Parts: sequence; C-alpha cells; structure tokens
Amino acid sequence: MGTPPKPAARRSEIRPLSVGLLLAQDFTLSAFSLFVDTLRLAADESDYSRPIHCRWTVMAETDAPIRSSCGVEILPGSGLTDPALFDYVVVVGGILHNHPRANTTLYAYLHRAAAAGVKLIGICTGSFILCRAGLMEGRRVCVSWLHYQDFRDEFPDHAVIGDRFFEIDGDRITCAGGAGAADLAAALVERHLGSRLAQKPHQVLLLTPMRGSEGVQPHPPMAHEVSDEQVRRALLMMEQNLGNPLPIALIAQRLSLSTRQLERRFDAALGRGPADLYRELRLRYARWLLETTTRSVTDIALDAGFSDCAHFSRQFKALHGLAPSLARPSLRRETLPAPQVLTLADYDRAVTGNSECAGLRPY
Repeated sequence: MGTPPKPAARRSEIRPLSVGLLLAQDFTLSAFSLFVDTLRLAADESDYSRPIHCRWTVMAETDAPIRSSCGVEILPGSGLTDPALFDYVVVVGGILHNHPRANTTLYAYLHRAAAAGVKLIGICTGSFILCRAGLMEGRRVCVSWLHYQDFRDEFPDHAVIGDRFFEIDGDRITCAGGAGAADLAAALVERHLGSRLAQKPHQVLLLTPMRGSEGVQPHPPMAHEVSDEQVRRALLMMEQNLGNPLPIALIAQRLSLSTRQLERRFDAALGRGPADLYRELRLRYARWLLETTTRSVTDIALDAGFSDCAHFSRQFKALHGLAPSLARPSLRRETLPAPQVLTLADYDRAVTGNSECAGLRPY
C-alpha cells in the first residue's frame, strides 16, 4: 500500500514571508513605507499589524539612524542578519547622486545573500546599487523614466526597462519605486500567501487595483529633456491641458510669441511642429489609460481631448499601430486570427460603428 497523502496545510501553518530591508542614505521614504505597509496589512487580519503572515527587518551596518531624502530618519532594527533567514533582501535607494559608488560591506552582504539563494530586490535607485555590486549582469533592470538615461549612461551594457512598475528576472527583481513598490509587495504576497491577503493592503490604503509586472508607468513629461526654455514651457502647458487642448495660437500668446515664432522654435528643438507634438502627447496619455485602467474607449477619448471617436481611433492607430480596443494588455496577449487586408473605408466603417464610441459628436 502507498503512503497516504499528507493533509493540505492550513493557512496558519504556511511559513511567513520574510523580508530583510537595506536602506540607502537619502532613501525614498514613500517607496519604503508603501512596500512595508503592504506587508504589514497582509500580515494580519483587520488592522492589528501583528507580523503573522509577513515579517520584515530593517538592517544596517551600524545602529545609527538612516536619513531619508525628505529628512525623516529610520532606526534600523538589527545589524546585517544572516541572509539565509529571508526570502528576499530588498535594497531601497533614493537620491541617485548621493549614493556612495562603493560600499564593500554592503556589496559583500548582497553577494552572501545571492550565494545563499535569496532573491534580491532593488527598489527606486536600489537597482543601481545591485548593478554596482555586480549582481545584475545579464538581467533586465527596471528603473523610473526619470532615471532611465542616468542608468544607460552608467551601465551601457545592461538591459534597462523604463516603462514598467517592476521587472522579475529570475531571482532578481527591480522596481521603479513610488506607488509601484506597493504593487511589487502585493505581487510577492500573492505569490507566497495567496490573492486574498495580497488584495487587502490596496483596499485599505485606497490604492488603485493591484497592477502586476505588466503595469505601465505614467508617460514621462516630454519637456524634461528639452533645452529651449520657451519650448519647454509650451510643452508643460500642453501636458497640463490634455483633456481640453489649448489652441496653439493661445500657447504662443502666453509665451509672448507669434504662432510662427513658436513653430520655428519647436522645429529647431524637436524637428516637429507644436500641433503634431500636442496630438502625440494626448495619444500617449490615451494609451497609458487604456493599458492601466478598465475605462471605456469613449471616456478615454474624451479625457485625451478627442470629441470624435472615429477620428481618435484613426489617429491612435496611426501612431501606435493598433486600434484603441486592442491596446488592452489582456487583449494583446490573446491569440489573434489570421490578418485580413482591410481598406480604409472598411476601417472607417468599423470604428464608426463601434458601440464604445456611441454618444460622441462628429466634427
């Protein structure tokens, strides 16, 4: 006779999720607090905060307080604990240029953790620290769009992603930071403890529904990398008025320029006219809404400043290469039928008859 199967483990018998946290000087407080608060709320029923299902330890080389980028200090709970006691060791970064380029004690500890089979996580610019320690070679690294170029400059041989909340590459995980830290923590809770405990923190913290590794970062402001002050100011006006687009002439007037002067400045700085770039900003915003929300195409078209859904669909496809309804991540993953050759008239009839676009007036 065979050995009878063991009974399924009860929830109380599941081993707690254990996390060790290392905070860089001038670390980002929001990324740290959202990550830890997600663990805290998943760790216990109601709001008792007992570390039953999840346990976390803030570690440091010394017992001195660690200063965050906003000035709030955190007192570490222990020294550098045996990494084998953790499921994950997390490095939370912060102000990029305040990180020391070499910290042999920290790097040695991270290498010990990796050798023990512990998964390593870099949050915010903590990913830079993992790379400086030589622990991300051949791995994909997720960073915030704000630090995308900084990363490419420092690590030209690494594969970098600047449009996702986090990236899981085997036993290395990197996260852009910010609210994405809560999504990453929830994904870890879901992996180890199940979806019920993973969903609770987002509900209690009044966050948007859990966004997995396919979640898309908000589009970066185009003005960030423009040197011409007048063009940068114009782009900021556009980005602040996506739903109710300003006439280009009004933007020029607010900058004490003629429309023609503004167009020449845009062409010199970006090689394109202001109207084209304004439309692209609105269409990029629309795609972000399609990929990160469940709102209807009609609502998103309106939010992006389009009152004609057929026109919105044509412009969206011209820029992104697919119809708005196919920009949903779940639809893009489905197996599509063999492609059909459609005429422009066929396409116009299809989008005009889309029930999602009902109620929008044509131009």
